[in-house]
Amino acid sequence: MIFSRFLLVISLIAALPIPALVAAEEITAVGEKEEAQSHEGKHAHHGLPKKAPVLYHGIGGDPKTGKVGPLAITNSMVVMLVVAAGIIFVAQLATRKANLVPSGLQNFVEWLVENLYGFFESILGSHMVKKTFWFFATIFIFILFSNWMGLIPGLGSIGWAEAGHHNEHISEPLLRGVNADLNMTLAMASIFMVLWLYWCIREIGLGGFAGHIFDVKGHGSGFLGIFLVVVFICVGLIEIVSIAVRPVALTFRLYGNVFAGENMLESVMIMAGPYFGWLAVLPFYFLEILVGLVQALVFALLTSVFTALMCEHHGEDKAH
Repeated sequence: MIFSRFLLVISLIAALPIPALVAAEEITAVGEKEEAQSHEGKHAHHGLPKKAPVLYHGIGGDPKTGKVGPLAITNSMVVMLVVAAGIIFVAQLATRKANLVPSGLQNFVEWLVENLYGFFESILGSHMVKKTFWFFATIFIFILFSNWMGLIPGLGSIGWAEAGHHNEHISEPLLRGVNADLNMTLAMASIFMVLWLYWCIREIGLGGFAGHIFDVKGHGSGFLGIFLVVVFICVGLIEIVSIAVRPVALTFRLYGNVFAGENMLESVMIMAGPYFGWLAVLPFYFLEILVGLVQALVFALLTSVFTALMCEHHGEDKAH
């Protein structure tokens, strides 16, 4: 219970509007300006580029677009595969020789899964959590370790420099934070919306889905009843717009915070110089560790709440 309440409190606080997107745009604008100055002869450092550089063009790929057929291998995809492989390896290692009385790594993994299950059960209910826990737990763990992986020294500062430059102007980093790539956050938000529609229609049907949005029944007859029906139809249209905006909000909230955080760390190290940069960045580094946890919680919490708002009542009725 304490673990679940702790996660819920942090997530609700972090779900308040954050000016991280503005910070990301400002840092990016500064980076683009410095990049333009470097082309004019001023060798200045610029921030993390908006687009993830392509690392591998592949056999028969287009060197200009970096595509291997329809696929482009970017530096963020490499880190994503490393994180996914690491999570799979730890899960396999923890459950390879499972004991009735867990210890060591198995004990930690079971503790994490059990607490996450209790946390999402308090939001989704006992009926829906059995069907959706696999997604919400996976997305939380993946985002968390992707964010922390992006804080490892060397990501973004090791790579290829422009012709005539050295480490002071890395134009194509070898590795990049997974969620600092807009494509990754958009993919996760899009997958959730597809699953959300599937879960909702499966639980309440198309009629129940439309009825939940518009709620045009049970308002009586006469002028007041007709007026309320019109009002709820208008509210339903607004709700449809709100649902359509959800993947965009999920995408840019996670991307903006991670992108701005990585640029902030890089900027602080540059301003502090090569000797004291590591010392000046330490407070911000620990802050970003907390932000990585908070953003994983926010994404998982918001997606689970969106699901619960549409399906929880039906699930409770079905359980009774």
